[in-house]
Amino acid sequence: MTDSVPAPPVRGLYRKMGIAAAIVAGGVLASRMLGLVRQIVFAWLLGAGATGDEYFVAFLLPDLLNYLLAGAYMAITLIPILTRRFTAGDEEDAWRAFWAITRPLAIGITVLVVVAMPFVEPILRLVEPGFTDAQVANAARLTRIVLPAQIFFILGQLLTAVQFAKERFVIPTLGPLIYNIAIIVGGLIGGLGREHPSADGFAWGVLVGAVIGIFGLQAWGAWRAGLRLPKGSIRRHPSVRRYFALAIPLMLGQSLVVFDEQLGRTFGSLIENGGVSWLTFGRQTMLVPVGVIAQAAGVATYPFLARLFAEGRHREMSRAVVRALKYVVLFSLAATAGLMALSIPVVRMLYERGSFDVTDTIATAGTVVFFALGIPLWGIQQILARGFYAREQMWAPVLVGTLSTAAAVPIYWALYRSMGVDGLALASTLSILLYTVALAILWYGRTGWEYAAPVALAAMRALPVAALAGFASWGAAEWVLSRFSMNGFGPAVVAVAVGGVVLLVLVAAPPWPRRDLSA
Repeated sequence: MTDSVPAPPVRGLYRKMGIAAAIVAGGVLASRMLGLVRQIVFAWLLGAGATGDEYFVAFLLPDLLNYLLAGAYMAITLIPILTRRFTAGDEEDAWRAFWAITRPLAIGITVLVVVAMPFVEPILRLVEPGFTDAQVANAARLTRIVLPAQIFFILGQLLTAVQFAKERFVIPTLGPLIYNIAIIVGGLIGGLGREHPSADGFAWGVLVGAVIGIFGLQAWGAWRAGLRLPKGSIRRHPSVRRYFALAIPLMLGQSLVVFDEQLGRTFGSLIENGGVSWLTFGRQTMLVPVGVIAQAAGVATYPFLARLFAEGRHREMSRAVVRALKYVVLFSLAATAGLMALSIPVVRMLYERGSFDVTDTIATAGTVVFFALGIPLWGIQQILARGFYAREQMWAPVLVGTLSTAAAVPIYWALYRSMGVDGLALASTLSILLYTVALAILWYGRTGWEYAAPVALAAMRALPVAALAGFASWGAAEWVLSRFSMNGFGPAVVAVAVGGVVLLVLVAAPPWPRRDLSA
């Protein structure tokens, strides 16, 4: 068994991938930080009770509509189609393909939004059996505010794909920042100075942020990247058939990645008031390192993988996947150790103020521990799935995801019955483990198991280092907290800072992680 795959003659490409990953990681980090600020403001104004549950459930139907059109995968589906035309030097046909694909999708999402409006309350009653009539009514009102935002999310995804296919990453990273800022401002306007704050301001912020940041800014960015109105007819363009041939599997497949959060919401609604909110806050906390590490690597790597495949450089593509996976595994193991070790002070620092009390902190921190175990898995599946998508083999991850989702339901049910809210967080991690293992077996069965060896060896070398660093970080944080006579924001900040420094020093000390990243 070898420790590394022979070095490819594409160092320039790897350098571009690294720069793109750094840009996306910076944008994702800023977006996640603003997302945490958004959650902090929400927790401060509304807490983790029934009002919070109503707001989070209001995204159920909008997310479903987005899913029905494979909104989360639109850029993934469109990039290979555009890349093939850019690689062939036919930019004019690329723009005809873009507009030919955009037209039916824009019509489709608009029709779905209009048709869905009268059915909001019946759907919420069906999928949230633990909600009272008043909670259903409030959640329905919020749903009708955020539902039209899906039109702008769909169009924004397509405009973002143009920029990614042109290997431009800066403006797409700014959209989520504006989106989060709009939600924060909306929440403050709707909640400050009111005896009983509502979630309406946050919901209106979602709509405004989608219009400005997700659609408006991306339209400008795509135009700067070269997008122009088509010359000639776009009717019956062959790219439309190809797009839907790639997208239909994603529309039909019940992906665990998409449904994981909804499974938590559904079972969480059966727990006491606050269950959905505890899971949401815990999951959002876990997704910060996932976004910075895995999402950045996946988003930045994908256009280059699609280009390598379009050029027929399949071995180089497999090596690029190895490089991305090693990066994700090494950094995400450290993130897992740190988040597990510092779960209570992290949650206290972020959320414990206003209506979010110490009981909410303990409950949310418990979910963070179990969610954090899945950070490396979320990262690995993002890279592997994009490898399949770059090869235009959409059915493979979809079939695996559909089977994994079916297997996840009894896991959620069993752990909900035995462990409550912590069990639902653990169920999420076990389900993503099942999905990731199945996806890896399928990937390496097609590309060659020799590409698995470098990733596995890098993980085995990094795991004991991360575990030791995590225990040391936990001990340092506990020592800091024991120096204070009371709990609160200040002690939590100091504990997180000291524990984080200890973690970083110990993780960075051994030389082999750096060798693994450069190999």
